[in-house]
Amino acid sequence: MNGGMMNRVAVLNVVGLTGGLIGEYTPRIKAFVDAGEIRSFKPAFPAVTCTAQSSYLTGLPEEEHGIVGNGWYDREDAEVKFWKQSNHLVRGEKIWESLGKLNPEFTCAKLFWWYNMYSSADWTVTPRPAYPASGRKVFDVYSHPMGLKEEIKSELGDFPFTNFWGPNAGIGASEWIAGSARWVEREKQPTLSLVYLPHLDYCLQQYGPDIGDERVSVELGEIDRVVGELIDFYAECGVEVMLLSEYGISAVDEPVHLNRIFREKGWITIKDELGLEMLDCGASRVFAVADHQVAHVYVNDASLLGEVSDLLERTAGVDEVRVAPGGNAGERAGDLVVVSKANAWFTYYYWLDDAVAPDFARCVDIHRKVGYDPVELFLDPELRFPKLKIAKFLLKKKLGFRALLEVIPLDASLVRGSHGRDDVPVDERPVLVTECKGVLSDLSHAEEVADIIMQRVMR
Repeated sequence: MNGGMMNRVAVLNVVGLTGGLIGEYTPRIKAFVDAGEIRSFKPAFPAVTCTAQSSYLTGLPEEEHGIVGNGWYDREDAEVKFWKQSNHLVRGEKIWESLGKLNPEFTCAKLFWWYNMYSSADWTVTPRPAYPASGRKVFDVYSHPMGLKEEIKSELGDFPFTNFWGPNAGIGASEWIAGSARWVEREKQPTLSLVYLPHLDYCLQQYGPDIGDERVSVELGEIDRVVGELIDFYAECGVEVMLLSEYGISAVDEPVHLNRIFREKGWITIKDELGLEMLDCGASRVFAVADHQVAHVYVNDASLLGEVSDLLERTAGVDEVRVAPGGNAGERAGDLVVVSKANAWFTYYYWLDDAVAPDFARCVDIHRKVGYDPVELFLDPELRFPKLKIAKFLLKKKLGFRALLEVIPLDASLVRGSHGRDDVPVDERPVLVTECKGVLSDLSHAEEVADIIMQRVMR
């Protein structure tokens, strides 16, 4: 195929889409499935965004690409680092690099897929706030080439960052990303377009995956509309479309607070900061980095490893305790990797009294928390006038003042959906959908998605 013609392909990553959700409330997606071919497959482990996407884009398992989750503990810096963005973190050759070797005219647009900064893709856009010295956070996106974002924003306006995550998460973010994909296609005509559409992730974690819930059925209709419009657009441009998802969402009702359990054992070190409690990972003997239904447990005191493992095996809500992976994942993964039961998930909470919870606990703050926090999708139900509080915060922000938007509850029982397990029912597995039949018969694992994408480009 060296130097030969390539088929133009768009991969629409519809996060949270499963076979069990496709039907009455997703007529456009269902029609696309009925005309083509669909196959569910065993998700990456852990079944979370950063790991799944890294497997799809390298064809490698966690041990080789090294992405053990959405975040991990850096043993050298003694810091937990979540949602980092450099593509250099992903080990291994990416599919756009492999395809570029086969044809120097191949191009790739990577739109809001993670680890999107400093990649070798031709065009990239990713969320990236600016942090002025005043301490403010200014919502924006990052692009390559650098001026690309301004060209896109001149047509679409600013990226609706508050729709991308937090209590106001909604269809607006996916609509903007879809608009950016159309803009890039019209202006650049990439050989391969990778488009991230996160909308379902929000409602399914808030409400659970029950399509009998009217709130869920409405949101299914919203993403179906956006996906259907993109399918039509790409068809008019002569671009083959593939639909892909990263994981399915499982119904949950049992939050598990591993760090509180470790604290009760005396293994956690707490630092007082202005009267609030901060977890000191470097000084703790044992702590957990929670990531949905998987947690990496770091045992700084090696003499405790057996005791920690035994305790976890007996902990309610824990399904399995695995040994740390090797290879490129070994330096990042916990000494033990814990998997929850199907109806449970892990919080990052470590305080025993909400009055001394850290100031960021009640904020949308994805970088300071020692784990993923889906409660950020909810407004605190105890707030009398949450919208007024948000309006005051936005006004202060606009005027250049520093402020905390403390509107997030500390009630983990609100969460109704989670993911991360690799042993899930078929109707909760991720799916791949192609326009052509007979190309997915051998698909069984996440790592095999890369080869299928490459085959569709090279056909």
